[in-house]
Amino acid sequence: MHTTHFAVIPRESGESSTPWLLRISLPSLEYWIARSSRAMTLSVWLAAIFALLLAVALPASADVAVPQLTGRVVDQTGTLSSSDIVSLTQKLRDFENRKGSQIAVLIVPTTQPETIEQFSIRVAEAWKIGRKKVDDGAILVVAKNDRHLRIEVGYGLEGALTDVTSRRIIDEDITPKFRSGDFAAGIAAGVDRMIRVIDGEPLPSPSRSVNFSHNLEDLAPVLAVSLFASIGVGGFFRAMLGRLLGSLVTGGIIATITWFILGSAALAAAVGVLGFIIGFVADLFSAITPGTGRSRGGSWSSGSSGGWSSGSSSSDSGSFSGGGGSFGGGGASGSW
Repeated sequence: MHTTHFAVIPRESGESSTPWLLRISLPSLEYWIARSSRAMTLSVWLAAIFALLLAVALPASADVAVPQLTGRVVDQTGTLSSSDIVSLTQKLRDFENRKGSQIAVLIVPTTQPETIEQFSIRVAEAWKIGRKKVDDGAILVVAKNDRHLRIEVGYGLEGALTDVTSRRIIDEDITPKFRSGDFAAGIAAGVDRMIRVIDGEPLPSPSRSVNFSHNLEDLAPVLAVSLFASIGVGGFFRAMLGRLLGSLVTGGIIATITWFILGSAALAAAVGVLGFIIGFVADLFSAITPGTGRSRGGSWSSGSSGGWSSGSSSSDSGSFSGGGGSFGGGGASGSW
C-alpha cells in the first residue's frame, strides 16, 4: 500500500501547530456553552414575564366606559330598589316638565383608574344633560366602591348650583345618610335639595317642543283626544257648518287645546292640521259609503278605543335623552 507522507514544519518561537480552537479544553468548552444557554433561557423567561405583565396591566388601566343613558336614573350597582328608581324618576320628570332643567343620577361601582372628576366630565359630555344653549343640566354621580361622589353642573346652572352650594349639598344632605348605609335616602335628599336650589334660578320656561322627542308618552293622550274630537265632536260642527268649515273649526279647537296642554305652538299647529284632515276625510268617507244613510255625523260612534293609554309611565323606558347641554367642570366632589 502506498503511503503519503506530510512534512511538519515547526512554528517559530515554539508555537504549537494545533489550531487555536482545538487547543481549548473540553471542560472549558462545555462550561461556556452551558453558560450561554442559561443566559439565553433567562432572557426568554424575562421577555415572557414582561409580556404577561403588560397584557394584564393594560386592560386594568383602561378607563371605565361611560354607561348608556337609559333613563333619568342609571344604577349599575343594584343599590336602589325598583320602587326607589320609579319614585326618583317620576320626581325628576315632573321637575323637568315644570322647570325645563334636567337632572340625572348615575351610580357605578368604580371610576378607577380615573378620578371621579375625570369620569364625571366624560359622562356629562356623552349624556349632554340639559337644554341646548341653556345648559341647565346637572348629574349626581356616585362611585359606590370608591366611596366618592360628585355633582356635575352645566354652564347654565353654575349661578345657582355653585361649587360651594354643591359641596354643602354633598356634606349636609347626602354623605350623612351614605355613612349610615341608606343610599336611597341620601340620593333622594340630595336631589330634593338640588331641585330647590335650581328653582331659585331664573331660567327660560320649559319648551315642550324641545322635550317632545324625549317624552313620547305625552303624545299618546293628545292623539287620543284629537281622534275623538275630530270624529265625534267634529261631526256636530260639520253638521251645522258644512264639511269644510266644520272641519276647520274642529281643527282650530284641537290646536288650541293642544297648545294649552303642551305649551308648544308648533306641536299644536301640527295636531290641529291632523284633526282637520281626519275629520274632513272621515266625513267624506261616511258620505260615500253605502249603508251610512248619507247622514253627517250620525254613522260615527264616539266610543272610546282601548288602543290608547293616557297614563304616564313610571319609568323612562329608554325614551329619555339629554337635550344637548354643555358642561365646563363646575360642581363639587365629596366622599364618605
